[in-house]
Amino acid sequence: MRPILFVATLAAVVAVPALDAQSLLYRSPNLSGDWVPYAGVVQFNFLHRFNVGPAPARAVTNFPTFTFATGLGGRVGVGYRFATRSQIPSGSSTNESELFARWRFLGRREGSEGVSVAITPAYNFKAKSFDGELSADYTVGVFTVIGAVRELGKPFGASGAQAVVAGGAVIRLNQYIALAGDYAKLIGGDTTAAWSAGIHVQIPGSPHTFALEMSNVGSNTFQGSSRGLSLGSIRRLYGFEFTIPLDLSRFGPWFHPTRTAGQALGVSGPAAAAVEASGFRFSADTVRVEAGQVVRWTNHDPVAHTITFEVEGPASGPLPAGGSYAVKLDRPGVYPYHCTPHPFMRGVVVVR
Repeated sequence: MRPILFVATLAAVVAVPALDAQSLLYRSPNLSGDWVPYAGVVQFNFLHRFNVGPAPARAVTNFPTFTFATGLGGRVGVGYRFATRSQIPSGSSTNESELFARWRFLGRREGSEGVSVAITPAYNFKAKSFDGELSADYTVGVFTVIGAVRELGKPFGASGAQAVVAGGAVIRLNQYIALAGDYAKLIGGDTTAAWSAGIHVQIPGSPHTFALEMSNVGSNTFQGSSRGLSLGSIRRLYGFEFTIPLDLSRFGPWFHPTRTAGQALGVSGPAAAAVEASGFRFSADTVRVEAGQVVRWTNHDPVAHTITFEVEGPASGPLPAGGSYAVKLDRPGVYPYHCTPHPFMRGVVVVR
């Protein structure tokens, strides 16, 4: 990807609105698909792969990659990857870093049925390379298929741009466990193809996901995940990935300890619409009521949730397991809301 195209794409990214988050149940180990974090959330992903050498020493060689990313209030996100054992030969340091931005210009939030498409310009500081990826996801039922085309401006520090094709798939066995894998190859490059396989898990009672993985990729940047390792006898790595979304609003009590929760209305009375929080999802994305009618939420998860309106409307405060909260909205309009501790939980109340 040429510098002019990189700058133009990045400018388009920053100008576009929308929202969304991440789960390992919708992507494979070496592909990030259409993932864009929510605004106000700092996503930290820790990917640790390693190799155990032969006896008698059985020395462990580690290949960690750290990812930090956040949303910009729309279908746009920016992030930074840092790996400590790069296969790019340039320079004396083995550290590799990559700055990237993503614009998901087609499709809805991650995990929604149908097709989504995203473009991701990036800059690899070790290779001094402007890179980029065009990725597409298709989700239907328990299956997600991922495809991507990359351009590496200076592949592994060498001159002459080179293209990469990649593909992956995820099958969700249930709401908590998925199997995933992917494959990538430099077009016309005499290099080892990159591959991975993993068991991905949603940790019950939390917004975190976890994966046990096997791969021949050590650095999870665009360049690192485009070819397999060529380190003597090291051809295969094992490891894990852990995703940690940090909702910055949860740290509000540090600075505003006297925040007042909204008052629940009609908890024991009739409601025109009922929404359940279960499995870290709201049972209905959209509910419609007449002005002056009551909407009630009931929490069936083992952890607390909130009903936090994004424009107007009283916030519920922490809603404990088994608790209910109801609100009456008197004015017609569209009222989006989310759970503050788990911002990927979202819904809308339409008042007619």
